Amino acid sequence: MDRKVKLNFKDQKFAKYIKIVLIAILVIIEIIICAQHVGKRGGIPFIIYIVVCCVLLAVFEALNSFVIKKYAAKLTFYALDSVLLLAICLLTGNSYLSTLYCIVLTQFYLTFDEGKINTILFIVSCGLFVISFVCGWVVINKGASLYESIVQIFGDCVFGIFILGTHFAIINFLLKFYSNNVKLSVALKEADESKARLEAAYEKISQTAVYEERNRIAKDIHDNAGHSMTTVIMQTEAAKLLIDNNPEEAKNRIISANIQAKNALEQMRESVHLLAGRAHAKTLRAEFEEIIAQTIDGTELKIRCDLEDLQADEEEHRFLCNTLKECLANGIRHGKATTFYIELKNVLSCISLLISDNGCGVQGEINEGFGLKGIREKTEKLGGRCYFSSEDGEGFEVTITLPYQKNKELL
Repeated sequence: MDRKVKLNFKDQKFAKYIKIVLIAILVIIEIIICAQHVGKRGGIPFIIYIVVCCVLLAVFEALNSFVIKKYAAKLTFYALDSVLLLAICLLTGNSYLSTLYCIVLTQFYLTFDEGKINTILFIVSCGLFVISFVCGWVVINKGASLYESIVQIFGDCVFGIFILGTHFAIINFLLKFYSNNVKLSVALKEADESKARLEAAYEKISQTAVYEERNRIAKDIHDNAGHSMTTVIMQTEAAKLLIDNNPEEAKNRIISANIQAKNALEQMRESVHLLAGRAHAKTLRAEFEEIIAQTIDGTELKIRCDLEDLQADEEEHRFLCNTLKECLANGIRHGKATTFYIELKNVLSCISLLISDNGCGVQGEINEGFGLKGIREKTEKLGGRCYFSSEDGEGFEVTITLPYQKNKELL
């Protein structure tokens, strides 16, 4: 395994089973080697030497697999294993030598699982295998001719190295495949965890957005509807005081209060729709026409308009409608206006709103109260511009320019 990837409990258990199986195979081969040499040359002392070497090799492999943790100590035990393999080869010849090397090397390939270290181990093991094989052949086959010895040694060494090379390629391929599979599993798990965190963050952001929208709607209700209702109360109170001495002025106050009450009711309905998650069902032009119709209903007001059917996002839509209501109410209440002109057009890829009246106008500098100040601040927040103009006896005019929705997306 790649050292940077930690094995989980199941992986460790699987690797443990593999090592147990390898040691069991090693013990079986050692038993076969010992059995083949019972009764042959050397007698009991010879068998004892073979058994001791085999037992030590099995013990060292078990310690290396389950007890020794440090890499330096493992390499030391590998050196001891190589010495024992040489001793077994000298005592028994070259039977099963490549198999024993494959078992020992498998333990180390599993331990290190690093291409560079495993390659070095493979090269060193090939050298030790050749040395062990040559020494074993020379000891066991002392009477063989030189030509026969060279041919036999060369052929068997080539075949043994081929076995070790094939073993090296297969084991390291399987380890690489397994390592990549573990990395992929870890990456998928991290991706799932990241996805879960993102979903939780998105949910939190969504809730925050909902809370912010509710706060904004509450502020709209407080600022717009609350202001309108306060004005209604003030206008009706003034009308009660003026109804006997100045009936005409009282009538105007009542008309103004009526308009403000309608506006407040419409704003409340709009806020309720927003809280319910319903978007504007009417177009901007249709909304303007309805506001104008409500304003002139039952009054002698005259309103001329030139309205284009423009597209605006929800925030702009709500702002423009509220601005129209505010300007109409201000013109009637403060300017005593009887006629209005409203223009809504697309001018140079911008939404242009013009509202003018024939009221008494403003003498001197325009004093922006709550309503006008709110209109200017909201316009600038939406990236637009706002102008107020008036002269004494010449009425009042409001001009608002907002970036058109499609053009705004390109900014």
